[in-house]
Amino acid sequence: MVFKQVGDGRPYPDHARTAREWAEIPPRPVRLDQLITTKKVLDLQSVLANDSTFYGDLFPHVISWRGELYLEDGLHRALRAALHQRPVLHVRVLDLD
Repeated sequence: MVFKQVGDGRPYPDHARTAREWAEIPPRPVRLDQLITTKKVLDLQSVLANDSTFYGDLFPHVISWRGELYLEDGLHRALRAALHQRPVLHVRVLDLD
């Protein structure tokens, strides 16, 4: 299994973080098998696009809440890492605990 769990929706409270606030969080490595996705559907064309990381933050956004790590943004990047057999992804983690 690539991810710990495939979820559908965000079980944690809204954090209202801006892109600038996310950029202040230093990236750190997280194993893919520790992540719970918040989307169960993705656009395959986005995954396979050469410029899939061109727009937005280069590091996926993860929410730490109640002892779990939720992949809020960056599912496409995480899946690309898995397809390249990389078990670890550098992400920005926001702790809501």
